[in-house]
Amino acid sequence: MGYQGQRPAIPPQSDLDDKETLVSEQRRGGKTWRLSAAVFNVVNSIIGSGIIGLPYSMKQAGFPLGILLLCWVSYVTDFSLVLLIKGAALSGTDTYQSLVNKTFGFPGYCILSVLQFFYPFIAMISYNIITGDTLSKVFQRIPGVDPENLFIGRHFIIILATVAFTLPLSLYRDIAKLGKISLISTVLTTVILGIVMARVVSLGPYIPKTDDAWVFAKPNAVQAVGVMSFAFICHHNSFLVYGSLEDPTVAEWSRVIHMSMLASVFVSLLFAACGYLTFTGFTQGDLFENYCRNDDLVTFGRFCYGVTVILTYPIECFVTRDVIANVFFGGTLSSVFHIIMTVAIITAATLVSLLTDCLGIVLELNGALCAAPLIFIVPSACYLKLSEEPRTHSDKMMSCVMLPIGAIVMAAGFVMAVTDPQDCTHGQEMFYCFPGNASVTNSSVSHFQLTTQLSILNISNFE
Repeated sequence: MGYQGQRPAIPPQSDLDDKETLVSEQRRGGKTWRLSAAVFNVVNSIIGSGIIGLPYSMKQAGFPLGILLLCWVSYVTDFSLVLLIKGAALSGTDTYQSLVNKTFGFPGYCILSVLQFFYPFIAMISYNIITGDTLSKVFQRIPGVDPENLFIGRHFIIILATVAFTLPLSLYRDIAKLGKISLISTVLTTVILGIVMARVVSLGPYIPKTDDAWVFAKPNAVQAVGVMSFAFICHHNSFLVYGSLEDPTVAEWSRVIHMSMLASVFVSLLFAACGYLTFTGFTQGDLFENYCRNDDLVTFGRFCYGVTVILTYPIECFVTRDVIANVFFGGTLSSVFHIIMTVAIITAATLVSLLTDCLGIVLELNGALCAAPLIFIVPSACYLKLSEEPRTHSDKMMSCVMLPIGAIVMAAGFVMAVTDPQDCTHGQEMFYCFPGNASVTNSSVSHFQLTTQLSILNISNFE
């Protein structure tokens, strides 16, 4: 085991080397990261692949409540990120693992290690599902390609993307070599947001609204919080960004987090609202599953998103592998074990992703089981144990509220995700993509209206 008594979970020297390597990429001629660079890194950590499931969370919670919950999750994330650094300052530690290790000892170290392993591992599974779903529809739009061709099926694409791209990139030992991915991912995410905004105007009016489209709250609100938590979590990167600040203080870190969260919640709200307003009750876990296959603009968006998740996948693999190295190998892997461990992790994630094709349930489980405790429970528990402030102090009062809420979201979210799974129509064209199909349930439009609208839609929007 990599754990030894009360030593930090990650050996100090190894942790220092990683930080120096990452930060060195941002230093040129003695310059360190500026405040704006730190903000960019936090925003990029939040606005990633998880954003694709936010419209689905609106469907689960009810649109009005969903907007309120999204704002609340962003506020709690903001608070917990600041609380994490406050806990580190109180304990004299500089990593998430060493903070929990010093606060709760070996049991806390084990629990955090399990959470930090499964969160990126399940994220890898979701990335494979997204890759197979999105790129298969992109390749089907190539002229002369048979839609039933095995080589453009989701299973083949997942395997091809793994062998050709994600595995080679994941074999890097130095995560700093993946630094340029952040900029590419951010640009592509901006393009995707623009496409979703364009389609809410051109496509939204022609999609029938379900009867429950504007219901204030729905029973699956807890599951929605899990999906939102998955989208907002960035705690595993927080110590690296904090250490890169020119003036690493709690006050400076608070400024970085507040600005980052404002930008992130603005983009997230825009994406969630536009996606949901387009499809209302028909919104799926993977928003791109809702768009018709003959929509060329969305096909380009699918391609951008597929590239984004392929480039982001290796970062999650790096974190997963790093947890195993710290727990079982003292923080370092030989070249042979590095390759074996990488191949084993990616193979396991690939096999699971080939067996399931419903993104919604994956996002729900990862958000409830991993993201919720990492955001709500662990930072609060550490601060409550370390802080000597009176119980009436605002930070302690907020921590006392966050901790039980996190436990409820974790337990109830898991139970509801397993016992009441949401419908998933993966790989199927939605009914509104066929002008002659008016078999709609829970729709507030007439047969004549629907047929007329869909005829216009098919002629005017997808040429």
